Amino acid sequence: MNISVWVGLIIGIGGILLGQILEGGQVGTLVQGAAAFIVFGGTFGAVIVGTTREDLISAWKLIGWVFRSQKKGIESRIYNELVDASQIARKESILSLEKRLENFSHPYAGTVLRYVIDGIDPDIVKNVFETERDIEERKLNSGAKVFMDAGGYAPTIGIIGAVLGLIHVMENLSDTSKLGAGIAVAFVATIYGVGSANLIFFPIAARLKRRIAEEMRIKEMILNGALSIVQGYNPYIIQEQLKPFLPERDRVKLK
Repeated sequence: MNISVWVGLIIGIGGILLGQILEGGQVGTLVQGAAAFIVFGGTFGAVIVGTTREDLISAWKLIGWVFRSQKKGIESRIYNELVDASQIARKESILSLEKRLENFSHPYAGTVLRYVIDGIDPDIVKNVFETERDIEERKLNSGAKVFMDAGGYAPTIGIIGAVLGLIHVMENLSDTSKLGAGIAVAFVATIYGVGSANLIFFPIAARLKRRIAEEMRIKEMILNGALSIVQGYNPYIIQEQLKPFLPERDRVKLK
């Protein structure tokens, strides 16, 4: 579980609620069912209209990436595994890697090396997996864009909610008991729209884009390592080729 996401949400939302209390207001004032229905219902409706079914399904699957951390040190483990594989292939033969395919930390490594072991031409392997990776990256980014779109719609829908609240106020000017509730819905709808966009939707989209970029970088490292192995490069050369894919802290440790 990614603790930093929960910490960020607690600090962000908690800061707003604490500010409300320090200003002398009540937290309950910010809880308005009508405003929530207007903003979130309108936002989700606009998202559905503006995206495809495939993008919505992709976005739903990506939610788990927001709250689930990348495996710690996965890049270093893959780096070491590819270097070890290159040493084994050089000392014995590339066929000797077959029994080790299930031991890699990332399943993508086993998939790529399976093609390599089966004797598929390296250029074909490169073209197949680069094309596959590009398509996957576009699909994942389309899912992340759903949250970016939601962040764009939410503030505008919040303004619509504010206008509806003010219309309700104008309709009941003669009944002063309803004025406060109408004005509250108007301003709370704006808070819901702007707050959800900047505290939830935009941050989720940004985190997903970074996570997708990390995943693609790992796959690129695996593909480069596998192709270098089949081409018979010296393990030392493979080490130097793969080092740029590692996070800075891991490269420092290697030095």
